[in-house]
Amino acid sequence: MSTYRFVCPVCEQEIEVNTSMREAILESGCPVCTAGVDAAHFEPA
Repeated sequence: MSTYRFVCPVCEQEIEVNTSMREAILESGCPVCTAGVDAAHFEPA
């Protein structure tokens, strides 16, 4: 399973996530502040 580094554009929280977590964040927003995000906020870890 792939690993990604997520950086929230609003609260700037950095989180390392797997593919299923990435999909959940894309659907629900940042797990810290709930800001909406898109695929550009993820990069391979």
